[in-house]
Amino acid sequence: MPLIDPPQTIDELMARAIELSGWTVGDVAASLDWDVPPDLRRAKGYIGQLLEAALGAPDNHHQGPDFDNLGVELKTIPIRADGRPVESTWVTRASLQDAAEQPWEGSAVQCKLQCVLWIPILTEPGVPPGARQIGSPLLWRPSVEEEATLRRDWQDIMERIMLGGLSELDASIGDALQLRPKGATARELAPAVDREGRPTMAQARGFYLRARFTRTVLAAAFGLQR
Repeated sequence: MPLIDPPQTIDELMARAIELSGWTVGDVAASLDWDVPPDLRRAKGYIGQLLEAALGAPDNHHQGPDFDNLGVELKTIPIRADGRPVESTWVTRASLQDAAEQPWEGSAVQCKLQCVLWIPILTEPGVPPGARQIGSPLLWRPSVEEEATLRRDWQDIMERIMLGGLSELDASIGDALQLRPKGATARELAPAVDREGRPTMAQARGFYLRARFTRTVLAAAFGLQR
């Protein structure tokens, strides 16, 4: 498999992303000698991993952004022809054990979302993964209002975790961010605390961006109807 050197500047990263615009997922896979799965039910992260490789993302094993040297996180986002996101967007795992010790600044969520390279993937029913087309990239930094919303949601969710209310937390909480189960199976557990502050185990959770929030981001950038 060809290895792509990491980009050294944001301009270099954007030039690579722009070059991929209009390609299909199959085109990119062929350029890297990757096989394309017939569907993504058992390969949910495939397109993101493919584009990470094509753009030269380092093989990071931490919760920082994908292009750590540039402070840029890569997010592929499946959209319909009208620009509407198909689903919520994975951000990062949630720490359920030390919520009281985590400020927003420097948190995994804040680090992931301080600068995002969005790459839309045109995804229509019945179109196989290899035929899906890559759209124009967007380099996004949250506005003051957007960051305030993200911070408020994150603080609300983390406070509920800290107070032992994890069992009452569901995906309806949060305007932009939501907390949902995350794991290969529902049996995957993570360290947490109960209402008395005692260590326990709970179903692993992760932070996601709501589709309605990413819709406003794309609409503002590309002049789409919200």
